[in-house]
Amino acid sequence: MASQSSAERANAHRRRMVGLRQDLTSFWFLLPILAVFVILFAVPLVQTIIYSVTDFNGYSLNMHYVGWKNYHSVFTDSSTMQGLVFTILYAVAQTVLVTIFAIPLAVTLNRKFWGRNFARSLFFFFSVPSLAIMGMVWKYIFSPMKSGVFNTILGVFGLGPVPWLSNSTLARCCVIFIAVWAQIGWHATLYLAFLQSIPGDLYEQATVDGATSRQQFVHITLPQLIPGIVTSSFLLMSGGLKVYDLPYTMTKGGPGYSTYTVTQSIIQQGIGQSQYGLGSALAVLFTVATALVVFAQMGAASLISRRFQ
Repeated sequence: MASQSSAERANAHRRRMVGLRQDLTSFWFLLPILAVFVILFAVPLVQTIIYSVTDFNGYSLNMHYVGWKNYHSVFTDSSTMQGLVFTILYAVAQTVLVTIFAIPLAVTLNRKFWGRNFARSLFFFFSVPSLAIMGMVWKYIFSPMKSGVFNTILGVFGLGPVPWLSNSTLARCCVIFIAVWAQIGWHATLYLAFLQSIPGDLYEQATVDGATSRQQFVHITLPQLIPGIVTSSFLLMSGGLKVYDLPYTMTKGGPGYSTYTVTQSIIQQGIGQSQYGLGSALAVLFTVATALVVFAQMGAASLISRRFQ
């Protein structure tokens, strides 16, 4: 008994040592990632929080504690509030519209037809150029002047120029339209990958049972696409909340502040106007709000995924 107990203790000690070595090996593999996270995210975040309660101007280290003054200024600044409204509108609108159009497009591209590979490449190509380049190109196309591409076409039919980017409502619609147009192809490709992983036996059995195409889509395709919808909507929402390049290159945030974004406000007030304390306060609030939206989205996605399991 004594020798058996001693052997068990030795085996337990050996297993603990093996587990410890595995943990140390995993730690060394994770150390570079942890270092990058600390240097590029944790340290700047702590500095931003510190600067947000000071009057730091970005040049002199002789800064003073101002408490919640910068945060109060954020909520009382009309341009910042308008930027927040448009940012939320942009993020929600592009998420909903891209999802609505990308899923049917992916279903269509998943079918067999002549030129299918070319069609897939064509729609994916729209998402290759950056949104900044898209904004510069479409700024000329949507120009409110008579020389704009669309207004030139309208002029051929005797119609007057339309103030595409000089009208607040039209400017917002144009920016959102380009965002949706540029991202449908990429997200359709994402959905296409999930569609190709659906077993064909499910559709064959549904056809034998007399299910229509609509019923197959609702009861087979859509539930199987839930993980793809979760991934796509997460990417769209997080990208939409931090958008800067497309609205800025198209409208510079105008007319007025109708297409102004939170990130543009952070850059202009923090760097352009040397109000790093105010810009840092806005960045902190924006980070917290984005984190809450992302966590809420992840929670909702988890509930939906469990519902269709």
